[in-house]
Amino acid sequence: MFVAGLWLTDFRCYRAAELRLPAGVTVIAGANAQGKTSLLEAIGWAATGRSFRGVPDAALVRSGTEVAVLRAEVVDGPRVQLLEAEIHARGRNRVLLNRQPVQRSRDQLQLMRVTVFSPDDLELVKGGPAGRREYLDELLGAISPRYDAARSDYERVLRQRNALLRGGLRGDDAVTTLEVFDAQLSAAGAELARGRLRLLERLVPAVAHAYGQLSDGTAAVTADYEADWIGAPADPDAPLADALLATLRSRRVAELDRRVTLAGPHRDEWRWHIGGLDSRTHASQGEQRTLALALRLGSHRVSVELTGTAPVLLLDDVFSELDEHRSAALIAHLDAAQTVLTCVNQAVPTGITADHEVRVEAGRVEAAA
Repeated sequence: MFVAGLWLTDFRCYRAAELRLPAGVTVIAGANAQGKTSLLEAIGWAATGRSFRGVPDAALVRSGTEVAVLRAEVVDGPRVQLLEAEIHARGRNRVLLNRQPVQRSRDQLQLMRVTVFSPDDLELVKGGPAGRREYLDELLGAISPRYDAARSDYERVLRQRNALLRGGLRGDDAVTTLEVFDAQLSAAGAELARGRLRLLERLVPAVAHAYGQLSDGTAAVTADYEADWIGAPADPDAPLADALLATLRSRRVAELDRRVTLAGPHRDEWRWHIGGLDSRTHASQGEQRTLALALRLGSHRVSVELTGTAPVLLLDDVFSELDEHRSAALIAHLDAAQTVLTCVNQAVPTGITADHEVRVEAGRVEAAA
């Protein structure tokens, strides 16, 4: 699987751009703030329908315009597929796959999968739990789109339930509506949490193995999924819907007082430990950066194991943040039909042989000399 072509109009800094990509390794070089990351962002958007930089779609539309157009041609064995998207600064996007409208976001996830390495990955370790939940849910949805549907259902009911709580329960009808929301939230939340827990059964060993390859291998890496409505240790085979429903009922008074939903997957945490200590508070900067890389490398391996094909690798200026040892270890363990990486000017990391090179300058893409 690889991206064979990318065409952009009014996307980020690009008035118009065309990029032909072969399988293998493509290096995108240029000075800072010229548009290199935006090309990776466009590929990532084609795969997931969202920016891996965590910004709203309006930020992708070139300043002074209202619509960005993105087209991506994806080769998957004998199949060639075309995704076409109009990304609107205001209003709803329009997405076509092979000339047919994409009605559900999870249908777009079946086009291709990507694994993104970015300097911002450090926030997966250092930041709050929301970023780690997002990482886990995106990986889960890419591997099995049904969990993306469960996540969408959960988030929709959660919004409706919170709106009802904010307004207060006035009358029997409101109480009945809340009970309906409780049942719906428990069902969708249980499905989402079960998917997370089963994914972690595979992901934790893969991340621990990757961490050992990237470091000296002396510190053990472990993880805990913390959900007070499930209990510890969290068991994916437990009756999770019943547990969440019981917790919601037990906290109804507190929720009415605070006017927000106080239990469910949207409040769960999963913590990584290095040598038995919380990586967020006790690990060094180097250990945290290595763990962040291991998270991406581990997720890539799990994705290959579960789907049988390697995601496209997108490496956004990763090597400038790594020492020589970690760079060599990362290069040695990357495997994909296609890798697209950015670097400042032509500082291609030692050990990487480029099959194709392009330069980016002021929103223009051209073949490297």
